[in-house]
Amino acid sequence: MSRATPSDAIGPGQNPHERLIETLARELAPVRRISPVGLAAGWLVVVIAFGGYLASMSDLHAMMRRLMAAPDMWLAALASGVTGILAVVAAFMTSVPGRSPRWALLPLPALALWIWESGMGCARGWALPMVHDATFAQGDHCLIFILGVSLPLSLLLMVLLRWTFPLRPNLTLALGGLAAAGAAATLLNFFHPYDASVTDLVFHALAVGLVVGFNRLFGSRLFR
Repeated sequence: MSRATPSDAIGPGQNPHERLIETLARELAPVRRISPVGLAAGWLVVVIAFGGYLASMSDLHAMMRRLMAAPDMWLAALASGVTGILAVVAAFMTSVPGRSPRWALLPLPALALWIWESGMGCARGWALPMVHDATFAQGDHCLIFILGVSLPLSLLLMVLLRWTFPLRPNLTLALGGLAAAGAAATLLNFFHPYDASVTDLVFHALAVGLVVGFNRLFGSRLFR
């Protein structure tokens, strides 16, 4: 009995390389494309839903009076929210192979405005009516709120990032931490009846730094 050779399976007009390519292509499974914008939108939906829950328990009129009492107050709140939105988009964009790392620049203008307006609030020469500067103990409460809200948002972000394949995990995770911190700082306005102050700014900056650091440290081990 004669044994079949690979050349016996080659069809008319085909060389071995063409036959191999045809065989491999026939066995390929379809790959589902990942939409970074869709993943970012899913994360933002959760943040908005949680924000709606917090809003139902807060004094919205008092919050609006405080934010509208000075331009730096509402601009800082707006900038923190926009920073969170742009940072999560940048995180998912940089997590997909083939995307430019320059997406990491996307949240930087909003972050700069957030820092600037927070500093301008501290430099303002007059105090807002019906509010006061946060003491050290009250600043500690702000720190706990931002960290407590950022933790589940960061974990959710890492779960969603598992659907991607970040080639620069440190960059992607740092952007994810900035997104979670920006979202948490924005939601803090529902329960933050204080004027801008140096103490408040220091605790907010510390909270953002801790969240970004946690994301890079814990997330790097997860993706490793």
